[in-house]
Amino acid sequence: MKLAFGLVTFGLLARLGHAANLVKFPDQHVLAGKPVNGDQPATKFTKGVRKELKKAEIIPTVIDDFVPTLDLEANWSDHNQASLGNTLKPEDLQDTPSVLLRDPLSSTACRLRSSTSLVIVITDPDAPSRDDPKWSEFCHWIAVGPLVTEDCPIMDEQTETQGCCLSVSLGTLEDIVSYTPPAPPEKTGKHRYVILALAPFNGTSEKLHLSKPKERKRWGHDEVVNGKTHGVRDWAVENGLVPFAANFIYAQNEKQ
Repeated sequence: MKLAFGLVTFGLLARLGHAANLVKFPDQHVLAGKPVNGDQPATKFTKGVRKELKKAEIIPTVIDDFVPTLDLEANWSDHNQASLGNTLKPEDLQDTPSVLLRDPLSSTACRLRSSTSLVIVITDPDAPSRDDPKWSEFCHWIAVGPLVTEDCPIMDEQTETQGCCLSVSLGTLEDIVSYTPPAPPEKTGKHRYVILALAPFNGTSEKLHLSKPKERKRWGHDEVVNGKTHGVRDWAVENGLVPFAANFIYAQNEKQ
């Protein structure tokens, strides 16, 4: 499996600073050396992704509001891809997906940095069902790997936007929690499966030592406290991570 990134890394780090303004972590620094103007105009891309995440109540149920800076694609096969809320069959989601990140915002030349680790997660906030999410969230995947640059320029023919590829090969991508495919129970309706890309909030170039949830249900937390379930938001705060890209699908058991 390959995790590939089409982005301008310097611009990513700067924009992550803006995104991080919406996610508060104590005693940490923004990734960018120079803060991004808080009233930076949202792009059509950013508005579109945030609109769909809010419409599906992923913001703020799963993750706090943030500014998406990359386009995240998750592909289980050529015909089974995440597309901001499309519905896929569980039987078509058995293999670990490949993930592609593209930069729709940058029009500058590539400035590569290969010292930052990125984290990919998949979580289900509708366990066992959206109406009764007492097991929420269910952790389906956590993987981490360092950016490894490749000489593969990207050109968007419609916008003439230029970018570059960064990739994590199978040999360097490490599962913190191995992928388990969606398996929504019978008669529980559609489940949201949320794919997030996160980065260290403080911009560290050191190897990430991420905590591993002790179980998948509620991301390792034992109980629901004051009606609050647990999930990737808690885990990201514990590990000093900030989201910068997201996508999601729906899937349900055929017996409804």
